[in-house]
Amino acid sequence: MAPISPNGNAGDVQYGVAMWGAPGSGKTTFLGALNIALARQGGAWRIVGKDPASTEMLTRLTTSLAAERSFPQGTQGIEHCHWVLMGNTHRVVRHGFLKMKKREHVAVSVNLDLVDPQGKLYSNDMSARDVVRGDLIHNLENSRGIIFLFDPIREFRYGDGFEHTVGVLNDLAQRMSASRQLVGGRLPHYIAVCVTKFDEVRVLQTAEKLDLLITDPNDQFGFPRVDDAYAGDLFAQLCQVSQSGNADLMLNYLRQHFAPERIGHFVTSAIGFHVDPLTNVYNPEDFQNHLPDPGKPGQMLIRGTVHPINVVEPIMWLARKMAAGPGR
Repeated sequence: MAPISPNGNAGDVQYGVAMWGAPGSGKTTFLGALNIALARQGGAWRIVGKDPASTEMLTRLTTSLAAERSFPQGTQGIEHCHWVLMGNTHRVVRHGFLKMKKREHVAVSVNLDLVDPQGKLYSNDMSARDVVRGDLIHNLENSRGIIFLFDPIREFRYGDGFEHTVGVLNDLAQRMSASRQLVGGRLPHYIAVCVTKFDEVRVLQTAEKLDLLITDPNDQFGFPRVDDAYAGDLFAQLCQVSQSGNADLMLNYLRQHFAPERIGHFVTSAIGFHVDPLTNVYNPEDFQNHLPDPGKPGQMLIRGTVHPINVVEPIMWLARKMAAGPGR
């Protein structure tokens, strides 16, 4: 699907990005965190709902995380939400008789589409599963960017990542092959594979054991991070601790269906790490930013201010890749 020009403005381009992940992998929490992260950056990028229901949900997600310091309530039934991420990026074009390369700024609108089913509904109701899969594949087919959320804590507990990946990829590949949209025998999408819950003890410790932790010198809080260039290494390692032992199949399946240059890896956290109120920086001895809710057994409360980590970067990577054009 070629980019279209919203509002008819020359140079403006619009792309579709679909969100994908197992039920309960944190897709809606990720979107709320994205809105908070963009607000903290204070730049021109912003999220706008495309319909009243999506606008209300965006407000609810953001308020829940930032003001109420609680995780959004689980999806009831099936939610279909549509947002637009608006901003500016750049692309390199060839200009003039000599076809010299030139960098130009371009206004970009990225459609963010989400089909999010209730986990119990998805597992037990076959007809609902068919509806959800059909809607999800429709979103993926009409997008050229994908945010794929991998929850390592869920994979450790349930090991169902491959189960929620194999059928979708098979169906999507079949559809796009039939419409002659494959590129070199692979799907034409750019996919940002996001390892979530970096703030969880086991995930952070795994990154530390692999010697992947770095600190951005410009980060006033001194939060640890994993460089995007090595995020794939952490993803591969976390796939080794799947409850079912099948996460490595999910990893290989993604690599089979998407070209290597179209896969990006990111390590993210929706709520970030706890900031020491006395020093206003990250304390490696006391970094957990969520605690058990004493009034609601089995649920968690956000302990302090929300500082999302690396949730904007996957979207920006997708926007730059799609704006650059095929093969870039």
